Amino acid sequence: MNQDISIFTGNANKEFAEKICEYLNVDLSHSEVFEFSNENVFVRLLDNIRERDVFIVQPIVSPVNTRLMELMLMIDAAKRASAGRITAVIPYYAYGRSDKKDQPRVPISARLIANFLEVAGANRVLTIDLHAGQIQGFFNIPLDELTAYPLVSDYLISKKLNSPIIVATDAGGAKSAARMANDLKCDLAIIDKRRVDNSESPNGSTIIGDVTGRDCIIMDDEILTGGTVELAVRLILKDKPNSIRVACVHPMFNDKGFKIIDALDIDELIISDTVPIDINSFSKNKPTILSTTELFGEAIRRIHSGDSVGALFRK
Repeated sequence: MNQDISIFTGNANKEFAEKICEYLNVDLSHSEVFEFSNENVFVRLLDNIRERDVFIVQPIVSPVNTRLMELMLMIDAAKRASAGRITAVIPYYAYGRSDKKDQPRVPISARLIANFLEVAGANRVLTIDLHAGQIQGFFNIPLDELTAYPLVSDYLISKKLNSPIIVATDAGGAKSAARMANDLKCDLAIIDKRRVDNSESPNGSTIIGDVTGRDCIIMDDEILTGGTVELAVRLILKDKPNSIRVACVHPMFNDKGFKIIDALDIDELIISDTVPIDINSFSKNKPTILSTTELFGEAIRRIHSGDSVGALFRK
């Protein structure tokens, strides 16, 4: 790769950015990003980036609003330093669950974040597996949405399961789950999940599909409280499956969710590395972690060189 490219990162997941740089055979650019005692974030880019192709790698993870502000300020700093183009590389897009006005007097937070990124000076966004597809339409700048589902599919294919079946955690995730089922040439089941309030856990569910004696793969784009997955596991166990695996792209476990996921009666937990997570924190269900850094690295290479990013997507 030619060297008119600069890759920066904030404090969200430096290791992730370093692995992308390793794939691209470039050095991670230098910066200062820290928080003053008054909680104001300070950013300084230490390398010359005039007319360079700048990529800022920052998942919006805990503490979410601090990491979001780091990203915005780094974009603004790059713009004011006369970067040629600025791409925000966001392995996890926070506020993605607030993608529509589904009750009176609430914001569409995912749209507001898109506005923030544009106003800050981003020329392009690269992300993976947004919680809702319509978020792409919130941007007036190019957005490339990668997907980790094929990585999970390829891993499951390598396991050579006897009778796999994909279980979508709700109707909204059925389309992505169906593509995975097509990859594995297997059936699809769906959890009919019901919420009647603003709680983070479902209030009632049933399973649509026959999972008896099957190797069940519960697939979701994101897990927070673990309530939906716990309910799905409980429903599946009633039908005496052969095995149960839980897979997700974004393991956004809160404290309650972590305890629930680690205690599940499952055969394997499969996650990606879009969110930093300490594998040693697990006592029972130590996860299999599938890396997305090469996928991001290849997308960055293609964006930089003007090649097709769409060629990365499995049809």
